[in-house]
Amino acid sequence: MLTAFARAFKTPDLRKKLLFTLAIIVIYRIGTHIPIPGVSYKNVQICMDQASANQGLFGLVNMFSGGALLQITVFALGIMPYITASIILQLLTVVIPRLEALKKEGQAGTAKITQYTRYLTVALAILQGTGLVATARTGALFQGCPVAGQIVPDQSIFITTTMVITMTAGTAIVMWLGELITDRGIGNGMSILMFISIAATFPAALWAIKKQGTLADGWIEFGTVILVGLVMVGLVVFVEQAQRRIPVQYAKRMIGRRSYGGTSTYIPLKVNQAGVIPVIFASSLLYIPALIAQFSGGNAGWKTWIDQNLTKGDHPIYITMYFLLIVFFAFFYVAISFNPEEVADNMKKYGGFIPGIRAGRPTAEYLSYVLNRITWPGSLYLGLIALVPTMALVGFGANANFPFGGTSILIIVGVGLETVKQIESQLQQRNYEGFLR
Repeated sequence: MLTAFARAFKTPDLRKKLLFTLAIIVIYRIGTHIPIPGVSYKNVQICMDQASANQGLFGLVNMFSGGALLQITVFALGIMPYITASIILQLLTVVIPRLEALKKEGQAGTAKITQYTRYLTVALAILQGTGLVATARTGALFQGCPVAGQIVPDQSIFITTTMVITMTAGTAIVMWLGELITDRGIGNGMSILMFISIAATFPAALWAIKKQGTLADGWIEFGTVILVGLVMVGLVVFVEQAQRRIPVQYAKRMIGRRSYGGTSTYIPLKVNQAGVIPVIFASSLLYIPALIAQFSGGNAGWKTWIDQNLTKGDHPIYITMYFLLIVFFAFFYVAISFNPEEVADNMKKYGGFIPGIRAGRPTAEYLSYVLNRITWPGSLYLGLIALVPTMALVGFGANANFPFGGTSILIIVGVGLETVKQIESQLQQRNYEGFLR
C-alpha cells in the first residue's frame, strides 16, 4: 500500500492531480471556519460549548458540512444542497419524459441535466440559507443556550439578506471546487468533499467519547470504539463489494465477412444497490415531525407524543420506524434506479440473452426476481448499520452522529473505495501495481 502511494507521487501527472486535490481540500476546510457577516462569533462558540450532543435535523446537515453549519460559516450549507438537488433530479428523471429523454442522449443530455442540477442547487441553497438564518435569529438553533437569541445581534433586512446571499455564494463555490477536483484532480470531486466533511468530525467525536468514559480515564471506551470502527469498516467493505453476477451471452452475427458478438459478459447487481440514499431519506423524513413540533407552540397531544417518541434516538418507536423506513426506501430507490424491462430490451436489441432464460419479458421478470432477492439482505444490512449510532448512544453515551456508523461510515468507505480504484486505474495504465491486489 505504501509502495503504491510512493509510486503515485512519483508519477508527474498523477502527482499534480493529487497535490491539486489536496490544495482544494485545504481551501474548502478554510472556508468552513470563516464566519459570515452579521453573526456574533463569540456567542456561537458559547452555544457550541453548551450544545446538546443531538441536534436533530441540524446534526445531519452539520455532519455533511464538516461542522460548519452550527458555526454559521461561509460554507455552512456545505455540499448538502447539491446532494439534495442530485437526488431530486434523479427521481424526476423517472416521472418526467423530457428528463428521461435527456438521460438517453448521452454526454450532451448528461451535461444538460448537470446544468439543471446546478440551478436547483442554488435555489435550494437560498431556501436552506433563509431557514438557517431564521432559526438562528429566533434562538432555536441552540435550544437551552442563554445567548442563543443574540447570535444575530442586528436583525435588519439588509443584514439578513447579506447572510443568505453569503451562504448561497458559499454553496456555489463548494460546487465549483468539487467540479475542479473532478476535472483537474483525481475525480469524484463532490464525493471527496463529502468524505472530507464527514472525516473532519471524527477526531472531535472520538475525543468526546474518551472524555465521557469512566474506565481507565476513558481509554478503554476509546479503544473499544476504535476496534468496533475497524470491524464496521471491514463489514461495510465486504458488503459494498458483494455482487450477484448474472451471466449474459451474446449471439454471434455475420455482417459481410466479419463476425460480431459471440462474447460472454455479466450484469453486476450489487447487494447494496441503493447505496446510502435510503438512510438519508429515512433520517430526513423522521426529522420532519420533530421540526414541525419544534416550531409549533402550545401543548397539543400530537406535539407531546412526537416529543416523547420521535426526538430521542434510543426510543423503541423511533428505532422501529427508522429501521422500517430504511428498508422501504431501499426497495423504493432500487425500483426507480434499475429498470429490468429497459435492460432486457437493450440485451435483446444487441442479441444478448441470459443462458436458460428467453429474451424479452422472461428476462425482465428474471432480473426483477433476482433484484428483489438481493435487495432484502441489502436493506437489512443498511438498517443494522444505521442503528449502530443508537447502540453507541446507549453503550458509550456518544452523540447521535457516532463516527463509525450510519450515514458516515457508508459514505467514508464508499468514497474511499471509489477513489482508490480511480488512482489504481491510473497507476495500472503506467504498468504499476495498484492498491488492490
